[in-house]
Amino acid sequence: MPPEFILFSRQGKTEHAFISLHDAGRLDIVYECIITSLFLSHGIRRNVTFHTILNGPPNPPLHIQIDGKTLYDVRTDIDTWQKILKKTIQGKSHPGVSTDKTSFEALIKTKAATHQIYVLEEGGTNINNITLPENCAFVLGDHVGLPKKAESFALRFGEKISLGKQPYLAATCITIINYLLDQQT
Repeated sequence: MPPEFILFSRQGKTEHAFISLHDAGRLDIVYECIITSLFLSHGIRRNVTFHTILNGPPNPPLHIQIDGKTLYDVRTDIDTWQKILKKTIQGKSHPGVSTDKTSFEALIKTKAATHQIYVLEEGGTNINNITLPENCAFVLGDHVGLPKKAESFALRFGEKISLGKQPYLAATCITIINYLLDQQT
């Protein structure tokens, strides 16, 4: 099974009427994580799936899933993704992008049945000291981090890992993980 990324967005708005991604509960962080998880230079990582759970107003949670296998008609610029996110939050479709009302907890439970769950946290086991299986799902928080309750829940199904003592942006963490996974193939 290919790697998956799960981003917990504490404030990501669940309503499509917004002017910019930054003003929509920091959906700009979601955009950055989408780009780093799924895109290569001149290509898409067809083996990756990206998830985010938006927990902002007015109707949380909203689960957005982006499947690299079926994603098309996209570019990497922010305007393209602002349109795609607005459209999908509204309930309209885009190839490779789907939405539903799955909660963070339900998603973690579902993924734990088929994937090794890794929660990124500075105090975890260093990623260099473990062998990553093909079927892994990486859980990250947004600019505020994972709420303690969500982190504790995810850790019931997985383990805490670290990229080192330095705290990185969520999108940077994804880039590093993709690099490490690429080195294994």
